[in-house]
Parts: sequence; C-alpha cells; structure tokens
Amino acid sequence: MSTLDIPRAELALLVLYLNKAEARDKICRAIQYGCKFLSNGEPGTAQNVDKSTSSARKVFRLFKFVNGLHALISPTPAGTPLPIVLLGKSSNALSSSFLFLDQIVWLSRSGIYKNKERADLIGKISLYCWLTSSVCTTLVEVGELGRLSASMKKLEKELNEKDKHQSEQYKGNLQKYNDRSLALVKAAMDIVVAAGLLQLAPKKINARVTGAVGFASSLISCYQLLPAHPKPKTS
Repeated sequence: MSTLDIPRAELALLVLYLNKAEARDKICRAIQYGCKFLSNGEPGTAQNVDKSTSSARKVFRLFKFVNGLHALISPTPAGTPLPIVLLGKSSNALSSSFLFLDQIVWLSRSGIYKNKERADLIGKISLYCWLTSSVCTTLVEVGELGRLSASMKKLEKELNEKDKHQSEQYKGNLQKYNDRSLALVKAAMDIVVAAGLLQLAPKKINARVTGAVGFASSLISCYQLLPAHPKPKTS
C-alpha cells in the first residue's frame, strides 16, 4: 500500500462531501450563525458576514422547494401510523412553502422585487412555516423513536444479552435510533432558532442564543451529510 493511499482516500471523501450543494449550504449556515453569535446583534464585521452569508445561502436554495414537494407525494413506509404520516406530510409541505417563500425574500434583497413591505411580510410567513415544520418534524421523530424503542425491547426479549449485539436487525434498529435521536435534537434546536429569528421571546432567545443554537444545529447538519467511509477490502 502506498503511503499516499490513505490521504488520497480521505481527500476523495472530502471532495465528494464538498461537491454536495447541501453540504456547502450547511457550512455557510454554520458561518452565518457563528457570526450572529459573535456580533450579538451589534453592527460590525461579524454582523456584515452574517448578513452576506445569509443572502448567499438563498442562492444555494434556489428551487430546493421541489425536494419538499417530491417528499410530499412520495409513498410512506408500510405500517407507519396515520398520525406520524400526517405530521410528516405536514412537515414536507411547510418546509417546501418556507423554501419557496424564501426565494421571494431573495428577489427582494437582490432588488428585483421592489415591494419591501410585502417582502418583509412574506419573510415572516416563511419563518413561521419553518417553525411549524420543525415542530412537526420533532413530533415525527418522537413517534418514530417510540416505535423503534418498542421494536428493540421486543428483540431483547427474544435474544439474550450476547446474541442481540450480533443480530443484524438489532444493530440496524440501534443505528436508526441513534440517527433519529440526533435528528430530534436538531429539529428541537431549529424551533429555538426560528423563534429567535421571529423574536417571539426576545429577552430569552436573543441574537447570541439564536446564533449559538443555530451554530450547533448547523454542525449537526454537516455531520449528517458526511459520506460513509468505504469498508476495507478483505483478502
């Protein structure tokens, strides 16, 4: 094995990661909310970076609302309870609405759409869509975690302590549980961020809190988009 094989493989994964528009968007999101935390709403370099990065991210999200529409009309896995299905579809519809309305905000900031008052109203409506979408996602993840927990307990009764860690089904459910737990934390954080941007509780969720929670949420998103390392070949 060449000494450059491992660095070459790691760089290939990094290139694969950075080639994703979603990954670049989340990296910019981390920069945006990190600067919001540093500026604490005060004028200066950090606030300028926050605003410019926010505008740049809107370009990354052009026509991204189509993803939500596709998820909305896609079939759900068999056996999913109706309340979870309805909450999931509501989240998809609200997320798609947020991304669509956010494009009008970008048109206003670009000077194409001239009605600033209406653009500000649309921007506020879009944030409410994101807030309610995050609430729906949180409830979906709570419901799915409950289902996975029940499934894992059932498997534990069927398998002893040693065999359960060798069961592919149990390991698969455990991985899904961990992934959904992380998604739940992120969705809950996004609720706080949306409430901060809407200034629903300005004394408790100020610019610094919004920036800190948004930065942490962005790091989770960046982690979720990491490509899986290829399994080593066995001789």
